[in-house]
Amino acid sequence: MTAIHVDHGLRAGSADDAEVVRATAERFGARFEARTVEVALGPNVEARARAARYAALPPDVLTGHTADDQAETILLNLVRGAGLDGLRGMPRARRPLIQLRRSETHALCDQVGLTPVTDPMNASHALRRNRVRHELLPLLDAIACRDVAAVISRQGDLLTDDAALLDARAWLRAGSDDEHHPPDAATVERVLAVARGDAVATDVGGGRRVTRSRGRLTIVNP
Repeated sequence: MTAIHVDHGLRAGSADDAEVVRATAERFGARFEARTVEVALGPNVEARARAARYAALPPDVLTGHTADDQAETILLNLVRGAGLDGLRGMPRARRPLIQLRRSETHALCDQVGLTPVTDPMNASHALRRNRVRHELLPLLDAIACRDVAAVISRQGDLLTDDAALLDARAWLRAGSDDEHHPPDAATVERVLAVARGDAVATDVGGGRRVTRSRGRLTIVNP
């Protein structure tokens, strides 16, 4: 296991955080690497920092995103007008903590005697994600009288499963009269309704039907 710290150079003293990661890695017997990227302050800094960070990391890196991060991402994608891919949030692969809440990771740090480092930029309301975290989610919690982040994260999981079942619509095209064109949105929505359990079967054109039994979808040809 290798712990990697990426310094974006966006604030004074950010390089000092690497020492915290190095000491923690040493305590738990992991290797450590420090990497530096250059990201200038300005428009769309969050996206540019993310792109620079992933460019500096190996392709098989595991990240520490939590269910709270997932909920924030889904809400951000929603206001951008994202489709299904955006509304399912970040892929679950290589994100082993995506089912855990941020509060749970803090509780674990307390149990093992670690003090989390708080990035001062996470409090800046100039960044859109921070406004979702500090303004929008608390407001939604108050309106719904419940923990909305958990609900949104679960919805992302459901949409991920729906998308996987459709396999980018190629699954529905197989065996149709015209395999080169994807099914229309109404057909896709009907199949998703079957996948969610809202219906037991639906017509998908050409005399074919999609049925659901024991958690599996099947295309029934005429």
